[in-house]
Amino acid sequence: MIPVLIVITAVMAGWSLLAGRLERLHVRASLVLVLAGVATGLFTHSEIAVALNSKIAQHVAEIILAVLLFVDATELRGGRLFGRDPGSAARLLLVALPLSLGATVLLGGLLLPELSGAVLLLIACVVVPTDFAPAESLVRDRRIPARVRNVLNVESGYNDGIVSPIFLFALVLAGSTTERRTPWQALATTVPFAVKALVIGTLVGALLAWLMNLAQRADFMTDQSRRIIGLVIPLLTYTSTVAVHGNGFVAAFVAGVAFRYVRQARQRHGGAAPAGSDLQLVEDTSALMTMVMWFFFGNAVVLAFVVGLDSSVLLLCAAALTVLRIVPVLLALLGSRLGWRDRLLVGALGPRGTTSIVFGLLAFNAVPDGPGANRALEATVLVVLGSLLMHGGGSMAIPRLLRARQRQRAVPAPGTQPAATTTPHHASSSAGEAVAPGAARAAEPVAGAAEGDCRATRRPAADPPHE
Repeated sequence: MIPVLIVITAVMAGWSLLAGRLERLHVRASLVLVLAGVATGLFTHSEIAVALNSKIAQHVAEIILAVLLFVDATELRGGRLFGRDPGSAARLLLVALPLSLGATVLLGGLLLPELSGAVLLLIACVVVPTDFAPAESLVRDRRIPARVRNVLNVESGYNDGIVSPIFLFALVLAGSTTERRTPWQALATTVPFAVKALVIGTLVGALLAWLMNLAQRADFMTDQSRRIIGLVIPLLTYTSTVAVHGNGFVAAFVAGVAFRYVRQARQRHGGAAPAGSDLQLVEDTSALMTMVMWFFFGNAVVLAFVVGLDSSVLLLCAAALTVLRIVPVLLALLGSRLGWRDRLLVGALGPRGTTSIVFGLLAFNAVPDGPGANRALEATVLVVLGSLLMHGGGSMAIPRLLRARQRQRAVPAPGTQPAATTTPHHASSSAGEAVAPGAARAAEPVAGAAEGDCRATRRPAADPPHE
Protein backbone atom coordinates (compact mmCIF):
# COMPACT_ATOMS: atom_id res chain seq x y z
CA MET A 1 0.00 0.00 0.00
CA ILE A 2 2.83 2.42 0.84
CA PRO A 3 4.46 2.05 -2.61
CA VAL A 4 1.11 2.80 -4.25
CA LEU A 5 0.68 5.95 -2.16
CA ILE A 6 4.19 7.03 -3.10
CA VAL A 7 3.38 6.63 -6.80
CA ILE A 8 0.06 8.50 -6.52
CA THR A 9 1.49 11.44 -4.61
CA ALA A 10 4.61 11.66 -6.80
CA VAL A 11 2.55 11.70 -10.00
CA MET A 12 0.19 14.31 -8.54
CA ALA A 13 3.15 16.49 -7.58
CA GLY A 14 4.67 16.16 -11.02
CA TRP A 15 1.41 16.98 -12.77
CA SER A 16 0.83 19.98 -10.49
CA LEU A 17 4.22 21.41 -11.40
CA LEU A 18 3.53 21.02 -15.13
CA ALA A 19 -0.26 21.49 -15.15
CA GLY A 20 -0.28 24.73 -17.15
CA ARG A 21 2.06 23.42 -19.83
CA LEU A 22 0.30 20.04 -20.07
CA GLU A 23 -3.15 21.60 -20.37
CA ARG A 24 -1.94 23.80 -23.22
CA LEU A 25 -1.03 20.52 -24.92
CA HIS A 26 -4.51 19.13 -23.99
CA VAL A 27 -2.99 16.56 -21.61
CA ARG A 28 -5.33 16.35 -18.63
CA ALA A 29 -4.75 15.08 -15.11
CA SER A 30 -7.16 12.22 -15.77
CA LEU A 31 -4.98 10.85 -18.58
CA VAL A 32 -1.76 11.20 -16.56
CA LEU A 33 -3.24 9.41 -13.53
CA VAL A 34 -4.74 6.63 -15.69
CA LEU A 35 -1.36 5.96 -17.28
CA ALA A 36 0.27 5.91 -13.85
CA GLY A 37 -2.39 3.49 -12.62
CA VAL A 38 -1.88 1.21 -15.61
CA ALA A 39 1.90 1.24 -15.14
CA THR A 40 1.51 0.38 -11.45
CA GLY A 41 -1.10 -2.27 -12.16
CA LEU A 42 1.20 -4.11 -14.56
CA PHE A 43 3.47 -4.92 -11.63
CA THR A 44 0.75 -5.53 -9.03
CA HIS A 45 -2.10 -7.05 -11.06
CA SER A 46 -2.24 -10.08 -8.76
CA GLU A 47 -3.27 -7.80 -5.89
CA ILE A 48 -5.64 -5.45 -7.74
CA ALA A 49 -8.78 -7.60 -7.51
CA VAL A 50 -8.37 -8.00 -3.75
CA ALA A 51 -7.78 -4.26 -3.28
CA LEU A 52 -10.72 -3.13 -5.43
CA ASN A 53 -13.11 -5.76 -4.08
CA SER A 54 -12.70 -4.77 -0.42
CA LYS A 55 -14.78 -2.93 2.15
CA ILE A 56 -12.17 -0.18 2.44
CA ALA A 57 -12.29 0.50 -1.30
CA GLN A 58 -16.08 0.49 -1.19
CA HIS A 59 -16.28 3.04 1.65
CA VAL A 60 -13.65 5.28 0.06
CA ALA A 61 -15.57 5.25 -3.24
CA GLU A 62 -18.82 6.05 -1.41
CA ILE A 63 -17.34 9.09 0.36
CA ILE A 64 -15.77 10.35 -2.85
CA LEU A 65 -19.08 10.04 -4.67
CA ALA A 66 -20.92 11.88 -1.89
CA VAL A 67 -18.47 14.81 -2.07
CA LEU A 68 -18.65 14.90 -5.87
CA LEU A 69 -22.46 14.90 -5.84
CA PHE A 70 -22.48 17.81 -3.38
CA VAL A 71 -20.03 19.79 -5.52
CA ASP A 72 -22.08 19.07 -8.65
CA ALA A 73 -25.23 20.40 -7.01
CA THR A 74 -23.55 23.64 -5.90
CA GLU A 75 -21.92 24.52 -9.22
CA LEU A 76 -24.78 26.29 -11.03
CA ARG A 77 -24.82 30.00 -10.26
CA GLY A 78 -27.65 32.48 -10.19
CA GLY A 79 -30.12 30.40 -8.17
CA ARG A 80 -31.67 28.73 -11.23
CA LEU A 81 -32.40 25.04 -10.85
CA PHE A 82 -31.86 24.20 -14.53
CA GLY A 83 -29.53 26.99 -15.64
CA ARG A 84 -30.19 29.59 -18.35
CA ASP A 85 -32.19 27.26 -20.60
CA PRO A 86 -34.31 25.32 -18.10
CA GLY A 87 -36.54 23.81 -20.78
CA SER A 88 -33.71 22.12 -22.68
CA ALA A 89 -31.93 21.03 -19.50
CA ALA A 90 -35.14 19.52 -18.08
CA ARG A 91 -35.72 17.64 -21.35
CA LEU A 92 -32.24 16.10 -21.13
CA LEU A 93 -32.56 15.11 -17.49
CA LEU A 94 -36.20 14.01 -17.38
CA VAL A 95 -36.67 12.59 -20.89
CA ALA A 96 -33.34 11.78 -22.58
CA LEU A 97 -31.73 10.28 -19.47
CA PRO A 98 -34.54 7.74 -18.77
CA LEU A 99 -34.71 6.90 -22.49
CA SER A 100 -30.96 6.21 -22.56
CA LEU A 101 -31.15 4.06 -19.43
CA GLY A 102 -34.06 2.04 -20.81
CA ALA A 103 -32.51 1.60 -24.24
CA THR A 104 -29.22 0.46 -22.68
CA VAL A 105 -31.02 -2.16 -20.57
CA LEU A 106 -32.92 -3.44 -23.64
CA LEU A 107 -29.80 -3.66 -25.81
CA GLY A 108 -27.91 -5.25 -22.92
CA GLY A 109 -30.59 -7.91 -22.68
CA LEU A 110 -30.04 -8.78 -26.34
CA LEU A 111 -26.22 -8.76 -26.15
CA LEU A 112 -25.82 -10.25 -22.67
CA PRO A 113 -28.81 -12.58 -22.14
CA GLU A 114 -27.04 -14.42 -19.31
CA LEU A 115 -27.23 -11.33 -17.05
CA SER A 116 -30.22 -10.50 -14.85
CA GLY A 117 -32.26 -7.34 -15.35
CA ALA A 118 -30.85 -5.91 -12.12
CA VAL A 119 -27.24 -6.27 -13.31
CA LEU A 120 -28.16 -4.79 -16.69
CA LEU A 121 -29.71 -1.79 -14.93
CA LEU A 122 -26.52 -1.43 -12.86
CA ILE A 123 -24.45 -1.42 -16.05
CA ALA A 124 -26.79 1.17 -17.59
CA CYS A 125 -26.29 3.40 -14.54
CA VAL A 126 -22.53 3.06 -15.06
CA VAL A 127 -22.36 3.82 -18.80
CA VAL A 128 -25.05 6.50 -19.23
CA PRO A 129 -24.25 9.46 -16.83
CA THR A 130 -22.06 12.15 -18.36
CA ASP A 131 -19.07 13.84 -16.74
CA PHE A 132 -16.68 16.34 -18.30
CA ALA A 133 -13.46 15.18 -16.63
CA PRO A 134 -12.17 13.54 -19.85
CA ALA A 135 -13.00 16.64 -21.93
CA GLU A 136 -12.65 19.65 -19.64
CA SER A 137 -11.78 22.09 -22.41
CA LEU A 138 -15.13 21.64 -24.15
CA VAL A 139 -17.19 23.48 -21.53
CA ARG A 140 -15.06 26.59 -21.83
CA ASP A 141 -14.23 26.54 -25.54
CA ARG A 142 -15.90 29.57 -27.15
CA ARG A 143 -16.04 27.86 -30.52
CA ILE A 144 -18.87 25.76 -29.09
CA PRO A 145 -22.03 27.86 -28.64
CA ALA A 146 -22.52 29.11 -25.09
CA ARG A 147 -26.09 27.76 -24.95
CA VAL A 148 -24.78 24.25 -25.75
CA ARG A 149 -22.09 24.47 -23.06
CA ASN A 150 -24.60 25.72 -20.51
CA VAL A 151 -27.04 22.87 -21.16
CA LEU A 152 -24.25 20.29 -21.00
CA ASN A 153 -23.01 21.91 -17.79
CA VAL A 154 -26.41 21.51 -16.13
CA GLU A 155 -26.87 17.98 -17.40
CA SER A 156 -23.51 16.70 -16.20
CA GLY A 157 -24.04 18.39 -12.84
CA TYR A 158 -27.42 16.83 -12.13
CA ASN A 159 -27.59 13.47 -13.93
CA ASP A 160 -25.46 11.57 -11.41
CA GLY A 161 -27.68 12.79 -8.59
CA ILE A 162 -30.76 11.59 -10.48
CA VAL A 163 -29.21 8.23 -11.37
CA SER A 164 -27.92 7.45 -7.86
CA PRO A 165 -31.29 6.30 -6.40
CA ILE A 166 -31.84 4.13 -9.49
CA PHE A 167 -28.37 2.68 -8.99
CA LEU A 168 -29.15 1.89 -5.34
CA PHE A 169 -32.43 0.25 -6.38
CA ALA A 170 -30.54 -1.95 -8.86
CA LEU A 171 -27.95 -2.85 -6.19
CA VAL A 172 -30.69 -3.91 -3.78
CA LEU A 173 -32.47 -5.83 -6.54
CA ALA A 174 -29.26 -7.62 -7.54
CA GLY A 175 -28.93 -8.79 -3.93
CA SER A 176 -25.94 -10.59 -2.50
CA THR A 177 -24.67 -14.13 -2.40
CA THR A 178 -27.15 -14.97 0.36
CA GLU A 179 -30.22 -12.91 -0.51
CA ARG A 180 -32.05 -11.77 -3.63
CA ARG A 181 -35.11 -9.54 -3.72
CA THR A 182 -38.06 -9.08 -6.03
CA PRO A 183 -38.56 -5.65 -7.65
CA TRP A 184 -41.30 -4.80 -5.15
CA GLN A 185 -39.07 -5.75 -2.23
CA ALA A 186 -36.22 -3.68 -3.66
CA LEU A 187 -38.56 -0.73 -4.17
CA ALA A 188 -39.89 -1.07 -0.63
CA THR A 189 -36.29 -0.89 0.60
CA THR A 190 -35.09 2.03 -1.52
CA VAL A 191 -38.10 4.37 -1.19
CA PRO A 192 -37.66 4.86 2.59
CA PHE A 193 -33.94 5.35 1.93
CA ALA A 194 -34.73 8.11 -0.57
CA VAL A 195 -37.29 9.80 1.70
CA LYS A 196 -34.81 9.94 4.58
CA ALA A 197 -32.19 11.30 2.20
CA LEU A 198 -34.48 14.09 0.97
CA VAL A 199 -35.36 15.15 4.51
CA ILE A 200 -31.85 15.02 5.98
CA GLY A 201 -30.18 16.54 2.92
CA THR A 202 -32.60 19.46 2.83
CA LEU A 203 -32.35 20.08 6.58
CA VAL A 204 -28.55 19.92 6.82
CA GLY A 205 -27.86 21.92 3.65
CA ALA A 206 -30.45 24.63 4.28
CA LEU A 207 -29.81 24.93 8.03
CA LEU A 208 -26.04 25.31 7.72
CA ALA A 209 -26.41 27.78 4.85
CA TRP A 210 -28.87 29.85 6.94
CA LEU A 211 -26.53 29.75 9.95
CA MET A 212 -23.65 30.82 7.71
CA ASN A 213 -25.69 33.81 6.51
CA LEU A 214 -26.40 34.81 10.11
CA ALA A 215 -22.77 34.36 11.16
CA GLN A 216 -21.57 36.37 8.18
CA ARG A 217 -23.85 39.29 9.03
CA ALA A 218 -22.56 39.20 12.61
CA ASP A 219 -18.96 38.96 11.36
CA PHE A 220 -18.40 35.78 13.38
CA MET A 221 -16.71 33.80 10.60
CA THR A 222 -13.34 33.86 8.91
CA ASP A 223 -12.62 32.98 5.29
CA GLN A 224 -11.00 29.77 6.44
CA SER A 225 -13.94 28.73 8.60
CA ARG A 226 -16.34 29.26 5.69
CA ARG A 227 -14.24 26.97 3.52
CA ILE A 228 -14.08 24.32 6.25
CA ILE A 229 -17.87 24.27 6.60
CA GLY A 230 -18.15 23.84 2.84
CA LEU A 231 -16.16 20.60 3.13
CA VAL A 232 -17.89 19.42 6.31
CA ILE A 233 -21.44 19.68 4.90
CA PRO A 234 -21.29 16.73 2.45
CA LEU A 235 -19.43 14.57 4.97
CA LEU A 236 -21.90 15.37 7.76
CA THR A 237 -24.87 14.84 5.46
CA TYR A 238 -23.63 11.52 4.12
CA THR A 239 -22.65 10.01 7.46
CA SER A 240 -25.85 11.21 9.20
CA THR A 241 -28.03 9.73 6.46
CA VAL A 242 -26.22 6.39 6.38
CA ALA A 243 -26.48 6.20 10.18
CA VAL A 244 -30.30 6.16 9.91
CA HIS A 245 -30.27 3.78 6.91
CA GLY A 246 -30.87 6.40 4.23
CA ASN A 247 -29.36 7.00 0.79
CA GLY A 248 -26.27 9.09 1.55
CA PHE A 249 -25.66 9.87 -2.13
CA VAL A 250 -29.06 11.45 -2.67
CA ALA A 251 -28.75 13.28 0.65
CA ALA A 252 -25.40 14.82 -0.33
CA PHE A 253 -26.80 15.94 -3.67
CA VAL A 254 -29.94 17.44 -2.10
CA ALA A 255 -27.83 19.15 0.56
CA GLY A 256 -25.83 20.82 -2.21
CA VAL A 257 -28.97 22.13 -3.91
CA ALA A 258 -30.43 23.39 -0.62
CA PHE A 259 -27.15 24.95 0.48
CA ARG A 260 -26.70 26.81 -2.81
CA TYR A 261 -30.26 28.16 -2.80
CA VAL A 262 -30.29 29.36 0.83
CA ARG A 263 -26.72 30.67 0.73
CA GLN A 264 -27.54 32.81 -2.30
CA ALA A 265 -30.77 34.14 -0.79
CA ARG A 266 -28.96 37.13 0.70
CA GLN A 267 -27.47 38.03 -2.67
CA ARG A 268 -30.86 37.75 -4.37
CA HIS A 269 -32.17 40.32 -1.89
CA GLY A 270 -29.33 42.75 -2.54
CA GLY A 271 -26.84 41.58 0.09
CA ALA A 272 -23.11 41.50 -0.54
CA ALA A 273 -21.50 38.28 -1.69
CA PRO A 274 -18.83 36.83 0.62
CA ALA A 275 -15.23 37.51 -0.26
CA GLY A 276 -13.90 34.35 -1.87
CA SER A 277 -15.67 31.06 -2.42
CA ASP A 278 -17.28 29.06 0.38
CA LEU A 279 -16.56 25.94 -1.64
CA GLN A 280 -12.93 26.43 -2.63
CA LEU A 281 -11.68 23.82 -0.15
CA VAL A 282 -14.30 21.21 -1.02
CA GLU A 283 -13.73 21.81 -4.73
CA ASP A 284 -9.98 21.33 -4.35
CA THR A 285 -10.58 18.25 -2.20
CA SER A 286 -12.97 16.93 -4.82
CA ALA A 287 -10.34 17.46 -7.52
CA LEU A 288 -7.80 15.54 -5.42
CA MET A 289 -10.25 12.69 -4.83
CA THR A 290 -11.05 12.58 -8.52
CA MET A 291 -7.36 12.21 -9.38
CA VAL A 292 -7.11 9.29 -6.97
CA MET A 293 -10.10 7.63 -8.63
CA TRP A 294 -8.47 8.00 -12.06
CA PHE A 295 -5.36 6.24 -10.72
CA PHE A 296 -7.37 3.29 -9.45
CA PHE A 297 -9.27 3.25 -12.72
CA GLY A 298 -5.89 2.62 -14.37
CA ASN A 299 -5.52 -0.37 -12.03
CA ALA A 300 -9.00 -1.54 -13.04
CA VAL A 301 -8.02 -1.34 -16.72
CA VAL A 302 -5.19 -3.82 -16.11
CA LEU A 303 -7.50 -6.14 -14.16
CA ALA A 304 -10.16 -6.06 -16.89
CA PHE A 305 -7.67 -6.93 -19.61
CA VAL A 306 -6.13 -9.69 -17.50
CA VAL A 307 -9.56 -11.25 -16.87
CA GLY A 308 -10.54 -10.80 -20.53
CA LEU A 309 -12.98 -8.50 -22.31
CA ASP A 310 -16.33 -9.60 -23.72
CA SER A 311 -17.03 -8.36 -27.26
CA SER A 312 -20.72 -7.96 -26.38
CA VAL A 313 -19.81 -5.52 -23.61
CA LEU A 314 -17.64 -3.64 -26.11
CA LEU A 315 -20.59 -3.31 -28.50
CA LEU A 316 -22.87 -2.15 -25.67
CA CYS A 317 -20.41 0.54 -24.55
CA ALA A 318 -19.84 1.73 -28.12
CA ALA A 319 -23.60 2.07 -28.55
CA ALA A 320 -23.91 3.88 -25.20
CA LEU A 321 -21.36 6.47 -26.29
CA THR A 322 -23.01 7.04 -29.67
CA VAL A 323 -26.49 6.01 -30.78
CA LEU A 324 -27.93 5.37 -27.30
CA ARG A 325 -26.83 8.89 -26.35
CA ILE A 326 -27.57 10.83 -29.54
CA VAL A 327 -31.00 9.43 -30.45
CA PRO A 328 -32.62 10.01 -27.00
CA VAL A 329 -31.16 13.54 -26.93
CA LEU A 330 -32.58 14.36 -30.37
CA LEU A 331 -35.98 12.97 -29.39
CA ALA A 332 -36.01 14.84 -26.07
CA LEU A 333 -35.05 18.16 -27.69
CA LEU A 334 -37.75 18.09 -30.38
CA GLY A 335 -39.51 21.46 -30.21
CA SER A 336 -36.86 22.99 -27.95
CA ARG A 337 -35.15 26.36 -28.40
CA LEU A 338 -31.98 24.68 -29.68
CA GLY A 339 -31.41 24.35 -33.41
CA TRP A 340 -30.66 21.02 -35.05
CA ARG A 341 -26.94 21.64 -35.12
CA ASP A 342 -26.92 22.47 -31.42
CA ARG A 343 -28.96 19.35 -30.66
CA LEU A 344 -26.43 17.19 -32.49
CA LEU A 345 -23.62 18.85 -30.55
CA VAL A 346 -25.36 18.14 -27.24
CA GLY A 347 -25.79 14.50 -28.26
CA ALA A 348 -22.21 14.12 -29.49
CA LEU A 349 -20.62 15.78 -26.47
CA GLY A 350 -21.45 13.33 -23.70
CA PRO A 351 -18.19 12.17 -22.09
CA ARG A 352 -18.07 9.66 -19.24
CA GLY A 353 -15.77 10.00 -16.26
CA THR A 354 -15.61 9.88 -12.48
CA THR A 355 -19.28 9.03 -11.91
CA SER A 356 -18.99 5.97 -14.15
CA ILE A 357 -15.80 4.92 -12.38
CA VAL A 358 -17.29 5.19 -8.88
CA PHE A 359 -20.58 3.50 -9.85
CA GLY A 360 -18.63 0.76 -11.63
CA LEU A 361 -16.34 0.07 -8.68
CA LEU A 362 -19.31 0.00 -6.30
CA ALA A 363 -21.14 -2.44 -8.60
CA PHE A 364 -18.05 -4.64 -8.91
CA ASN A 365 -17.77 -4.65 -5.12
CA ALA A 366 -21.44 -5.30 -4.34
CA VAL A 367 -22.50 -7.79 -7.02
CA PRO A 368 -21.74 -11.44 -6.20
CA ASP A 369 -18.55 -12.74 -7.83
CA GLY A 370 -19.16 -14.09 -11.29
CA PRO A 371 -20.25 -12.88 -14.72
CA GLY A 372 -22.28 -9.99 -13.33
CA ALA A 373 -19.40 -8.43 -11.42
CA ASN A 374 -16.98 -9.03 -14.30
CA ARG A 375 -19.29 -7.48 -16.90
CA ALA A 376 -19.85 -4.44 -14.68
CA LEU A 377 -16.09 -3.90 -14.37
CA GLU A 378 -15.58 -4.40 -18.12
CA ALA A 379 -18.35 -1.92 -18.93
CA THR A 380 -16.76 0.66 -16.63
CA VAL A 381 -13.34 0.26 -18.23
CA LEU A 382 -14.56 0.24 -21.83
CA VAL A 383 -16.98 3.15 -21.61
CA VAL A 384 -14.49 5.43 -19.85
CA LEU A 385 -11.60 4.44 -22.12
CA GLY A 386 -13.83 4.98 -25.14
CA SER A 387 -14.84 8.37 -23.80
CA LEU A 388 -11.20 9.32 -23.22
CA LEU A 389 -10.51 8.55 -26.88
CA MET A 390 -13.67 10.20 -28.25
CA HIS A 391 -14.01 13.21 -25.97
CA GLY A 392 -10.53 13.55 -24.52
CA GLY A 393 -7.92 13.04 -27.21
CA GLY A 394 -10.45 13.71 -29.94
CA SER A 395 -12.33 16.47 -28.15
CA MET A 396 -10.54 19.28 -29.98
CA ALA A 397 -11.68 17.98 -33.37
CA ILE A 398 -15.20 19.34 -32.86
CA PRO A 399 -14.14 22.91 -31.98
CA ARG A 400 -11.70 22.91 -34.90
CA LEU A 401 -14.44 21.72 -37.24
CA LEU A 402 -16.73 24.47 -35.97
CA ARG A 403 -14.01 27.07 -36.46
CA ALA A 404 -13.36 25.85 -40.02
CA ARG A 405 -17.07 26.01 -40.89
CA GLN A 406 -17.33 29.52 -39.46
CA ARG A 407 -14.36 30.64 -41.55
CA GLN A 408 -15.84 29.09 -44.70
CA ARG A 409 -19.09 30.95 -44.15
CA ALA A 410 -17.26 34.19 -43.46
CA VAL A 411 -15.35 34.08 -46.80
CA PRO A 412 -17.49 35.60 -49.62
CA ALA A 413 -17.89 33.63 -52.83
CA PRO A 414 -15.93 34.87 -55.90
CA GLY A 415 -17.65 37.80 -57.57
CA THR A 416 -19.87 38.60 -54.58
CA GLN A 417 -19.77 41.48 -52.13
CA PRO A 418 -18.41 40.83 -48.61
CA ALA A 419 -21.05 40.35 -45.94
CA ALA A 420 -22.01 43.34 -43.85
CA THR A 421 -20.33 43.60 -40.48
CA THR A 422 -23.58 43.96 -38.61
CA THR A 423 -26.64 41.78 -38.38
CA PRO A 424 -30.28 42.83 -38.09
CA HIS A 425 -31.66 42.94 -34.58
CA HIS A 426 -34.16 40.27 -35.51
CA ALA A 427 -31.55 37.84 -36.93
CA SER A 428 -31.55 34.39 -35.41
CA SER A 429 -28.59 33.42 -33.21
CA SER A 430 -28.85 29.71 -33.86
CA ALA A 431 -25.60 27.90 -34.37
CA GLY A 432 -26.57 26.93 -37.90
CA GLU A 433 -26.70 30.50 -39.24
CA ALA A 434 -23.76 32.56 -40.42
CA VAL A 435 -22.70 35.52 -38.33
CA ALA A 436 -20.56 38.29 -39.74
CA PRO A 437 -16.94 38.21 -38.53
CA GLY A 438 -17.15 41.58 -36.83
CA ALA A 439 -20.32 40.65 -35.00
CA ALA A 440 -18.83 37.35 -33.92
CA ARG A 441 -15.82 39.09 -32.40
CA ALA A 442 -18.02 41.55 -30.57
CA ALA A 443 -20.18 38.81 -29.13
CA GLU A 444 -17.32 36.57 -28.07
CA PRO A 445 -16.64 38.13 -24.64
CA VAL A 446 -20.34 37.85 -23.82
CA ALA A 447 -20.30 34.15 -24.60
CA GLY A 448 -17.32 33.68 -22.34
CA ALA A 449 -18.93 35.65 -19.54
CA ALA A 450 -21.95 33.41 -19.72
CA GLU A 451 -19.91 30.50 -18.53
CA GLY A 452 -19.48 31.57 -14.93
CA ASP A 453 -21.13 28.38 -13.83
CA CYS A 454 -18.50 25.97 -15.11
CA ARG A 455 -17.07 23.50 -12.64
CA ALA A 456 -13.94 23.99 -10.64
CA THR A 457 -13.39 20.28 -10.10
CA ARG A 458 -14.59 17.80 -12.65
CA ARG A 459 -15.58 20.71 -14.88
CA PRO A 460 -12.97 23.42 -15.39
CA ALA A 461 -12.90 26.95 -14.16
CA ALA A 462 -14.16 29.45 -16.71
CA ASP A 463 -10.80 30.73 -17.85
CA PRO A 464 -9.98 31.56 -21.46
CA PRO A 465 -9.42 28.65 -23.81
CA HIS A 466 -5.96 27.82 -25.05
CA GLU A 467 -6.02 27.99 -28.79
